[in-house]
Amino acid sequence: MLTHPTLDKLHQLGLLGMAKAFDQIAASEQATTLTFPEWLGLLLDQEMTRRYDKKLAYRLKAAKLRHQAHVEEINYRAPRGLDRPLFQELLAGGWIETHDNLLICGPTGIGKSWLACALGHKACQDGRSVLYQRMPKLFGTLALARGDGRYARLCKALASAQLLILDDWGLEPLDAQARHDFLEILEERHGRRSTILTSQLPVDKWHEIIGDPTYADAILDRIVHNAHRLNLAGDSLRKTRTKPVNQD
Repeated sequence: MLTHPTLDKLHQLGLLGMAKAFDQIAASEQATTLTFPEWLGLLLDQEMTRRYDKKLAYRLKAAKLRHQAHVEEINYRAPRGLDRPLFQELLAGGWIETHDNLLICGPTGIGKSWLACALGHKACQDGRSVLYQRMPKLFGTLALARGDGRYARLCKALASAQLLILDDWGLEPLDAQARHDFLEILEERHGRRSTILTSQLPVDKWHEIIGDPTYADAILDRIVHNAHRLNLAGDSLRKTRTKPVNQD
C-alpha cells in the first residue's frame, strides 16, 4: 500500500481527520482484515469528528461563556426547586427553534449563571451560535462602543446570536440610555432569536428596575410573554460546595 503518497494527498486536501485515521489504521493489525467500505467508513468517521470538534471549539470561543458548564454535571438533587422535566425539555433545544425566551430567577449563589451557561454549552454542541454577556458590563461596553466606532458591530453580534445569555439582570436601576439600548436589543431579537435572562429579582420587580413605565411595558412585552421560567429558591450552593459546579 502506498501509504505516504496517500497521506500527502489527504493533507493537501485538508482532510486531516482522515489522514490521522489512515496513518493509525495502516500501522495496526486491522489494516489487512478490513474491507474497503470499512476502511472508508472509519476514515469518514474520523474526519467528521475532527470537523465537528473544530466547529464546536470555535462556537465556544465566540460564546465567551462565564462557566465551563456541562449538562452531565447538573445537580438535580440540590434543594433549589429546579424543575427537572422542564430543564430536560430546555436541553432538547426546541424553544430555541421557536425563538422563545428563558427567565432564570433566584437568590445569589443558587446556580442561575451556571445553568444558563450549561444551556449555552449544549446549544453550541447542537450547532447553534451563542453569546454570553453580563448586563452591568454590557451597558458600559455599549456606551464606550458609541465613541470608538464599534457600536454597530456590537449590536449586530447581540442581534444575530441564536442564543443570547444576559446574566445578572436587574442589579441596579437603568438610566435612560440603558433603557434605550435594552429595548433595541430585545426588539431586534423578538420573534427571531432566543434570549436567556438571569436575575436575583422576581419578574414582578422588573418594572421598577427599568424605571420609565413606557419603556418597561415595551421591554417586558418583548421578553416575558413568550418565556419559559425557572424560579429557583434555597440557600447558596457556594456554602456547601468544594468545587465550582452549579455556581452563579
